[in-house]
Amino acid sequence: MPAETPTDLEVFPNPQPDRPYTITMECPEFTCLCPRTGQPDFATIRVRYVPDELCIELKSLKLYLWSYRNEGAFHEAVVNRILDDLSGLCKPRFMEVVGDFLVRGGIHTTVRAAVGEEPAQNDPTTR
Repeated sequence: MPAETPTDLEVFPNPQPDRPYTITMECPEFTCLCPRTGQPDFATIRVRYVPDELCIELKSLKLYLWSYRNEGAFHEAVVNRILDDLSGLCKPRFMEVVGDFLVRGGIHTTVRAAVGEEPAQNDPTTR
């Protein structure tokens, strides 16, 4: 897997960089390939982050996530790679990526990875 952040991911200036707020995105149509069998794995990818200076552009995120359709990747690796790519590009105050994979081999898998300090539960940015 490439270690570089994909150049097709785009960001734009945060319209409210002084205000902490949470952005949540969900892609219920994520697919990648099982690295052992080559069969497709299906998942919902959820991204939640508190932006700093930059926000992720949604169409570029959609195309980036679609790029995994022909790649073989273990669930743990793909979620961590998405987190590294997105957080490396926009440098958020906090970011969490969750991969909720459908059953494969009788096992349902959820992988959660995060960077930065998660907002407190009573923090209005988590609503």
